Amino acid sequence: MTLSQPQAPVIEVNLERLERIRDVLAMISLGEFNPDEHLIPVVNHDAFSSFEETINLFARQLHASVQENEQSMQKLDAARRELEEKLSTIEKQRLAIRDLSTPIIELWEDVLTLPIVGVVDTQRSLEMTERLLHRISQGKARCAIIDITGVEVVDTSTANHFVKMVNAARLLGTYCVVTGISPFIAQTLTQIGVDLRDVKTLGSLRDGLKECFLYLRNHTAHRAFESSGRQG
Repeated sequence: MTLSQPQAPVIEVNLERLERIRDVLAMISLGEFNPDEHLIPVVNHDAFSSFEETINLFARQLHASVQENEQSMQKLDAARRELEEKLSTIEKQRLAIRDLSTPIIELWEDVLTLPIVGVVDTQRSLEMTERLLHRISQGKARCAIIDITGVEVVDTSTANHFVKMVNAARLLGTYCVVTGISPFIAQTLTQIGVDLRDVKTLGSLRDGLKECFLYLRNHTAHRAFESSGRQG
């Protein structure tokens, strides 16, 4: 003899209540759900009403999670914009500091000077060379003075940077001299074996300016002589 299992109760639900659930789920999927407007009205307290309440609870929790996520995204976006603004400010300050630390001055007509202060590493050397060549090409300066009076320490790497800077300026047709060679730096360069024979070096900026005047005067006289020779 077998015992028959009790059958589950049959719940009769009208089509209108099912359509309400369908509408709520549709609003959720479209991202247009509003708990103040779209919750299922639980009118009939029967076996199906617990399912309707569960749908309402799920909808409210999902709506709250979506709002929290949107707020988090807004905060992240605001933080990203703030970080970008700070990075932009830092970059502008870096460029301003670079310009202040490495100014290029038009000391006289056709004569530029680059006074260098502090430590010269590879990155700074590249930036200085780029700015100097840009100014030379802009102003067509015929002479450039690289003054290292403010450089306290000169090693092999630093000296090589200066040589490359001078050679790069020469390629643009600019006569270039290095000034500010103190006795201590001269002794250091001698001890470490740096060869500056191809670079015109002078003790002071005034000496460098005199050298540039002499170069410009001789260059002008030479051009005038060549012009008169062609005419003759």
